[in-house]
Amino acid sequence: MHPPPPPRFRRPRPASPRLGLPLAAAFAAASLPTFAQNEHTAMSASHPYVGMWVTDDGHVRHELLAPDVNGVGRYDEARGRRQSAYQGRYTITGHHIDYVDDTGFTADGEFVDDVLYHGGMVLRRETPRAGTE
Repeated sequence: MHPPPPPRFRRPRPASPRLGLPLAAAFAAASLPTFAQNEHTAMSASHPYVGMWVTDDGHVRHELLAPDVNGVGRYDEARGRRQSAYQGRYTITGHHIDYVDDTGFTADGEFVDDVLYHGGMVLRRETPRAGTE
């Protein structure tokens, strides 16, 4: 009998002590908004996967926020009554999504026919109710 395949989740790597103030300054300078970044953000807000994704029972809700100029978006996941149970960043390549939460935990998923398959869950796009747009 063969052992089960390893999970697709990866442990976070510890931060390198060699990264210091110069790197922090570079990130701060890179985060200053520019016209090009604002233009990209406005365009990416219409990305086909941005929005709220919900399991059929409504227990798990992923809100995918518009990606930045580098194609990295933020997500906010609610579980049951627990708002913001998990938060982090995501990237999308084609129909594949990679998540990294703020603690470094990683996961992934696939979009198929406007359905998100992630971690054994099936999430569907939430459509706004009439009068709530």
